[in-house]
Amino acid sequence: MDRTLRQYYPWTKSPIIISAPMRLISLAPLAVAVSKAGGIGFIGAGTDVHDLEAQLREAEKLITQAPIGPIGCNLHSTMPIGVGFINWGANLDVAVHAIKNFKPAAVWFFAPHNNQDLVQWTQAIRKATQGLTKIWIQVGSVQDALEVANCCSPDVMVVQGSDAGGHGLERGAGIISLLPETADALDEAGFGRIPLVAAGGVADGRGIAACLALGAGGVVMGTRFLASNEASIAKGYQDALLRARDGGVSTVRTKVYDTLRGTTGWPERIGGRGIINQSFLDAKDGYVTDENKRAYEEALEQGDLGWAENGRLTAYAGTAVGLINRVRPAADIVDEVRQHVRNVPSTTPRKTSKL
Repeated sequence: MDRTLRQYYPWTKSPIIISAPMRLISLAPLAVAVSKAGGIGFIGAGTDVHDLEAQLREAEKLITQAPIGPIGCNLHSTMPIGVGFINWGANLDVAVHAIKNFKPAAVWFFAPHNNQDLVQWTQAIRKATQGLTKIWIQVGSVQDALEVANCCSPDVMVVQGSDAGGHGLERGAGIISLLPETADALDEAGFGRIPLVAAGGVADGRGIAACLALGAGGVVMGTRFLASNEASIAKGYQDALLRARDGGVSTVRTKVYDTLRGTTGWPERIGGRGIINQSFLDAKDGYVTDENKRAYEEALEQGDLGWAENGRLTAYAGTAVGLINRVRPAADIVDEVRQHVRNVPSTTPRKTSKL
């Protein structure tokens, strides 16, 4: 699977490290920095694509200043970064126009209202780029993976475990069981050729090595790149990440943060994992009162203090947050975890279990 991804993305180094398309945070500087380090960086277009062309133009400028990949590496057909869309809210026509003009190497789809939306997006992007831009689709269950494989035949499938920060299925398995079960099911259904990348709860080389041993062709990190210099993120948010420990206890998947932020278009079965804060604690049984909303709005006026101890502002993060200790350049993060993987016992290739 790593070999297929390396063919798609010839500038990458093994193991392939991918930065998640985090909405409002993963912009051109972060995406380009990760790709320059031999990974695959994604711009998080999210639900609002009005400035996507501006982000792609900035990425183009950054790449022109310092080309990505070894001399002789053929990167002329696509831009060596990806773009992630939250399908329930993104405008397809605007997105297609931008993708056609800039031809990023990948697009990542997540959270449609239904699978027919994914079919429409897949067909439109493939037509606009003549198949040059590869289609990545995120799933969080075995059933979702089989349905997506049948209706869209994606070039890459992102398998997201329940430990992931930000948005994902409210009910789901961790990546340790989800990835091999998904791989087995796809193999048995005749879709074993689709490369799988793993996401959710990974922040260092040990997690990456585990995912590779389970059959992943590449590994996604989101929370780890929140603590990068290139992330478009408030210092208060980063400080909250660095304080957090014991991520399985200190984070929670909930709809409370979306309600407070006013992002309420998410499909019912999806919630957002973030660091537990006073806003969550005040939301009894998940119910957000008017008083809680007012307090959240007041916290927005406090800047970085809104994320302080006993703060109220949302800090989306996965359960691996306790493994993060400092803010670093994205390239250093990629290099460090890649070296860390080399110090972990060797991995095994993806294959179907017969236990």
